[in-house]
Amino acid sequence: MPKKVKSAGDGKEEGPVPRKQMKVEAAGDLSTLNFDSPSDLLESLISPVKAETFFKEFWEQKPLLIQRDGSAWAAYYQSLFRFSDLKNLCSRGLYYGRDINVCRCVSGKKKVLNKDGRVHFLQLRKDFDQKRATIQFHQPQRFKDELWRIQEKLECYFGSLVGSNVYITPAGSQGLPPHYDDVEVFILQLEGEKHWRLYHPTVPLAREYSLEPEDRIGRPTHEFILKPGDLLYFPRGTIHQADTPPGLAHSTHVTISTYQNNSWGDFLLDTIPGLVLDTAKEDMAFRAGIPRQLLLQVETTSVATRLSGFLRTLADRLEGTKELLSADMKKDFITNRLPPYYVGDGAELSMPGKESPKLDSIVRLQFKDYVVITVGPDQDRSDEAQEKMIYVYHSLKNRRETHMMGNEDTESHGLRFPLSHMDALKQIWNSSAISVKDLKLNTNEEKERLVLSLWTECLIQVV
Repeated sequence: MPKKVKSAGDGKEEGPVPRKQMKVEAAGDLSTLNFDSPSDLLESLISPVKAETFFKEFWEQKPLLIQRDGSAWAAYYQSLFRFSDLKNLCSRGLYYGRDINVCRCVSGKKKVLNKDGRVHFLQLRKDFDQKRATIQFHQPQRFKDELWRIQEKLECYFGSLVGSNVYITPAGSQGLPPHYDDVEVFILQLEGEKHWRLYHPTVPLAREYSLEPEDRIGRPTHEFILKPGDLLYFPRGTIHQADTPPGLAHSTHVTISTYQNNSWGDFLLDTIPGLVLDTAKEDMAFRAGIPRQLLLQVETTSVATRLSGFLRTLADRLEGTKELLSADMKKDFITNRLPPYYVGDGAELSMPGKESPKLDSIVRLQFKDYVVITVGPDQDRSDEAQEKMIYVYHSLKNRRETHMMGNEDTESHGLRFPLSHMDALKQIWNSSAISVKDLKLNTNEEKERLVLSLWTECLIQVV
């Protein structure tokens, strides 16, 4: 959640972060994004900046502003979401809090103006016009196809969930006070103009920060107007605020954000428990009881020394580990991400190819960017002698309408195989095409059963 901070004061700015501003003439090859691959999409989104430059100089470091002159980019961005879209969307059953927030920044504080229950467009328009309130629309990719198309490709690129919010603010108004977020943020200006102020220093790679950040705000180090077609990136922890200048039309922008809870610390918390369990099975020292009354002690210096020894043992074991046990991160990502973008009702994703694989077939993996392989204990056994199993999860059957909606129930889709199937799965994953009979399994029956299972889930096709 964003952290509120006090309004900007008159303090001196410290250590301004340079910002890169580029003017881009609209051209035919820049008028729309390139969806040929996830990397092509990212490159076109931040063009003319190259991805290598972006990650070397800006990602997790400092803001990037790209201002584009020309109507082609502006027209494309406007097609992503318009204020006029809300009328139709409200008729489909939207609710305050879940789908829409109505708010305004008053005296440096966020004032929520939500009604109860279902959103009616006439009331929403009344609050917008009379109360000068900002409309925040949650996760528009659930309804807008082009945002779905953009975000599912970015989820492939980053290997992390990608959410979005649309903000519509009337002229001379501001929706949120200065705050920072715990996500990497891309801002796309869709309609009108928005006045942005960014502050330095940022809260480094913010997630939860215990210090009050009022002493971090002084004069804005970045201050500019975004117009339709412009793009702004800033890293998580960047204190920012935005308002629509008076005397202009309303402003609409969409925030596309990623990398929440996606740090090395999160990955350690996800993988170390499995490493500890495996080590404890083989190392008696890990199974020895802790000292009597340890949990009642205040002074734990000697215990910390003992634990450091265990950690060194884990580090040594980690050096030779081939398969890290992921407790939740992989499954959570693939279970909650968007399904692949497609035109139509998706029937082509719910049915496998016409030809089922046989022993003499050549097969190849499809939808690789939408699948993860992880190793974990057998979920069908609760005894202490749980065996490790391979789990292949995919997002082909995920529900777009629940994407990033938090409390909505989600279901994982996939398969499980014995650990002995890992080499064969790696062959399929690492080959452009492979003969079924060449898979590294003991029997032909196992080979055929493996590829048939993957084919049934639409994960492979017969060449």
